[in-house]
Amino acid sequence: MWSHRFFYPAIFDPEDVGYSVYVPDIPGCVTQGDTMEEALNMVQEAIGLMLEDKTPNQYPKPSNPKDVVITGNQFVMIVEFNKLAYDRKYNAKAVKKTLSIPAWLNTAAKEHNINFSNVLQNALMHELHIKEA
Repeated sequence: MWSHRFFYPAIFDPEDVGYSVYVPDIPGCVTQGDTMEEALNMVQEAIGLMLEDKTPNQYPKPSNPKDVVITGNQFVMIVEFNKLAYDRKYNAKAVKKTLSIPAWLNTAAKEHNINFSNVLQNALMHELHIKEA
């Protein structure tokens, strides 16, 4: 089973109000927040935006936090990026899938008003060991 959780060191730079944040392992991954909580949420979203067109095996390898160079009042925090949570929030658009089942099973399911999409979603989540949101 593939992991959907990734951890990157992020550099937090205190400002007069809030924090600027950047992730050195992901070029261009820069954001800010007025509070620590907002900055943390924003950097998790920024990571998702920067990695959105990549598959997890194409994600950059995280640096060792002790190797990240900081200056002044900056500090390093490890930030979790949860690919599954990000996709549930931003990529939940339904996609049409074509599949085949035996005619007798189709007839029986229709007679019992089975929602095929719901059954398939539940079965896939069970097979992939994904819990409901």
